[in-house]
Amino acid sequence: MTPSSSNNASTPHGESGSEAAVSISRMLRLTLIAAAVMLAIWLIGDVLMVVFASALFAVVLHGLARVLARHTKLPHGAALALVTLGLLLILVTVGWTSGSDIAAQFSKLRDALVTQASALRGQLEAWPQGRLLIQYLPQSMGGSQGGSFESLSTRIAGSMTGFLGSAFGALGTIAVVVIAGLYFAADPSLYANGILRLVPLQWRHKGREVMIAAADTLWAWVAGQALDMAVVGLLSGFGLWLIGVPLAFGLGCLAALCNFIPYIGAIMGAVPALLLALSLGLRETAMVAALYAVVQFFEGNVMAPLIQRHAVKMPPAVTVLSQTLFGGIFGFPGLMLASPLTAALLAVGDRLTPKLDEKERI
Repeated sequence: MTPSSSNNASTPHGESGSEAAVSISRMLRLTLIAAAVMLAIWLIGDVLMVVFASALFAVVLHGLARVLARHTKLPHGAALALVTLGLLLILVTVGWTSGSDIAAQFSKLRDALVTQASALRGQLEAWPQGRLLIQYLPQSMGGSQGGSFESLSTRIAGSMTGFLGSAFGALGTIAVVVIAGLYFAADPSLYANGILRLVPLQWRHKGREVMIAAADTLWAWVAGQALDMAVVGLLSGFGLWLIGVPLAFGLGCLAALCNFIPYIGAIMGAVPALLLALSLGLRETAMVAALYAVVQFFEGNVMAPLIQRHAVKMPPAVTVLSQTLFGGIFGFPGLMLASPLTAALLAVGDRLTPKLDEKERI
């Protein structure tokens, strides 16, 4: 065999070995990147949630400023300043005129929930099955396995009305989100271009498309969710007022705020209303349950399709599972921001992956 034939025979085998080495190297590189991302999420998950919340707030400010600029022909900076001042004026006006009343409503709501939950234990203890239930309730539920029912009632009130304190009471975090969001909204191109510089040259055009798609999706989600929350809050509050449930205004506001978290928020908003309705009687409790069922049916079958048609379409199972995933990883902030984060990720995936043709669809 001549040397030339020997080289020709060994070339395919050498190319195959080279391709295998490249494949292994690529797999190791991707594995290391994935491990680094997971480690970063584990170490700075709270910071990532603050960054995303700031970006979401910036999208809201930028979207409102863009709408104002389109109708008034103002430059972006002036429109953003007017939007910021307008929102600040609304907050100051509401706080000045109704702040004490709103705080009193939620304080009374918290006290009423604690009292009603304690009364519920007394009702359960009046019949054997109720005593058996209390006996085997775990400590986290305030049963006889540890803890008291008063602690349960306090936790219920804390998780429902005290939810406001956990969500909006961390003034330092809110200040960071607001300030960073203002900077992001004032010059989004500066920060977007900084991120694009980290992307390889051949991917920058696609990266630009992905970032624009994610921002547009977040704006559509926020606009649709704000409308959805307003409708749910108004219908719930008005219905509770007609039924005669005390603190209907506070319960309506709570229902609207809880509805920021799809599906799970509806349950969170209904529990305090049902607890207060128990003090009025079984008839009123049944009416409150029916009211929330009707409101959620209307929201899920009328409002949601209309919003999804013009905003964001997310499968219900994906929404619930994303809340479970991000809530488990990031805690309550992850639960709150799971839906917009998932909407943005779906928009990114839609841009990065090829669409199915008719023959490939199931």
